[in-house]
Amino acid sequence: MTNSRTYHWGTPEFPAELTGMEIMCGILAGTVSPPPMVQTLGFDMIDVKPGRVVFGVKPAEYMYNGAGIVHGGFIASMMDTAAGCALHTKLDVGVGYTSIDLSVKFLSAISERTDVIRCTGTLTHQGRRIALAEARMTDTKDRLLATATSSLMILS
Repeated sequence: MTNSRTYHWGTPEFPAELTGMEIMCGILAGTVSPPPMVQTLGFDMIDVKPGRVVFGVKPAEYMYNGAGIVHGGFIASMMDTAAGCALHTKLDVGVGYTSIDLSVKFLSAISERTDVIRCTGTLTHQGRRIALAEARMTDTKDRLLATATSSLMILS
């Protein structure tokens, strides 16, 4: 049996006149297109505050690895996005960032039976050039599924 999945993405927007928080709020409100990677992977922003971003997704077969569970790369990508966006909320107009590293601890298998998963990214330190963030992935019962720490470089 062959399955298919169709999705659409908006032209990438990098609004030069908006702060990182304004961009994140625009994505949440639907006035700024999410990055194509987020749309490709299929998760959505569900909350944003300064230094904190939450994404959610319902696990599906297209995310699976050969063992029939959500691929670790999907989980890592979602956690990297949440950690980076948490930093982005604190950046001024015209300032970007990139990941330096990401360390993920997978604590539980995730599948369609897991129901909706939430990934919360939190900024833990922001220096002039380097920031640290963490991400926590939980299910609807607030059971911890994975954790991550990230170092990020601030690009001005």
